[in-house]
Amino acid sequence: MLKKFLNVSLTAGLAVSMLAACGPQDSEEETGGEKDKGSEKPEKLVVWEDKEKGIALEPAIKSFEEKYGIKVEFKELGMADEIREQLPLDAPAGTGPDVLTLPHDQIGAMATQGLLAPLDVEQDVIDTFTESSIQAQSFEGELYGLPKATETPVFIYNKEHMDAAPESFDELYEFSKDFTKGKNYGFLALWDNFYFANSIMAANGGYVFNQTDEGLDVDDLGLNNEGAVKGAEYIQKWYDEGLFPKGIVGESGGSAMDGLFNEGKVASVMNGPWAFQGMKDAGIEIGVAPLPKLPNGEYPQTFIGVKGWHVSAYSENKEWATKLVEWITNEENAKIRYEKTQEIPPVKTLIEDPVIADNEGASAVAVQSQRGVPMPNIPEMGQVWEPMANALQLIVTGKQDPEPALEDATKNIKQQIEASGAE
Repeated sequence: MLKKFLNVSLTAGLAVSMLAACGPQDSEEETGGEKDKGSEKPEKLVVWEDKEKGIALEPAIKSFEEKYGIKVEFKELGMADEIREQLPLDAPAGTGPDVLTLPHDQIGAMATQGLLAPLDVEQDVIDTFTESSIQAQSFEGELYGLPKATETPVFIYNKEHMDAAPESFDELYEFSKDFTKGKNYGFLALWDNFYFANSIMAANGGYVFNQTDEGLDVDDLGLNNEGAVKGAEYIQKWYDEGLFPKGIVGESGGSAMDGLFNEGKVASVMNGPWAFQGMKDAGIEIGVAPLPKLPNGEYPQTFIGVKGWHVSAYSENKEWATKLVEWITNEENAKIRYEKTQEIPPVKTLIEDPVIADNEGASAVAVQSQRGVPMPNIPEMGQVWEPMANALQLIVTGKQDPEPALEDATKNIKQQIEASGAE
């Protein structure tokens, strides 16, 4: 599944803001206060960071060390695979990290295995971040991390063919009908892939698992409700009218769509920030915007992927590890990280900061992320992808109508969840 596991502080005068973002326990006088009673200051904390991202962590580590006198060492590992594989082995053996980074869709499985510690942080720390990014870091009513970066699909267009992004999908549809001739296409999206298609279905009222105050309800699937069916019918319309080529269905669809866009044959696409560089390398002058409104007046609710910082359940210094997580995600260090990696932090104040607001791609991702929904981070999500891909491919190729296809997919998902014992 393409990108299935997907996947900003003010300058020097803002010491006060830093203190606010890090919570009231930041002053040295307070480190021995009520919250830290019984928590002896360690000599060292260990961090597992993503590959080639340490350059963004180093400034935060340096300032933390200077403030608290605790040495911080970090090790770079593949976030999506190596950390997932090594933590269950190294943490119980006492050779794991105090702090680690993960994509949010792994939180449920890691927490269920007892590998992550819930975080105890002040509300003003939580309020630093967008609501959806905090939701992504939560599992079964507990907060298991603070957000580091976010990504989600956006609207990308070739400025040779489009002067500006359309305001609505109705406008885009009319443009596409006029532009689509021969091998040229006005707009393309991988809507046979549930990662992308969910945005249309969700904006019409569909959902994967119902979000409750206690978390995601795996017994309440909204993949075949009236809204999901309506969204799938809208998706089907683009294929039925020949606005999408038959070659962008299935596993090769992503490379086919990228190839057409990079050859200058496609005016616009729905894709993520991971595609920006390849488009620029192909010599395409791109414009980037949040996705336009759908015919029902709603914006597509894209899946957002959130990378976060977490505390190992096996850390002997959980309170200090939590303090480090607060420090490296505060407004100042989040901004430094963005400047060094271009990873977009879901820090509310930074969305309006010129460093992001003046960057078209970053701003689009930040705005669209606020309109999106976190990819479910519970283990049961693993049973959703394949049945939904099969249903969507039947729908877009005209082999089955949306309602029965989604009914069959939902039954299949429920059966697989029950058989897997994931509940």
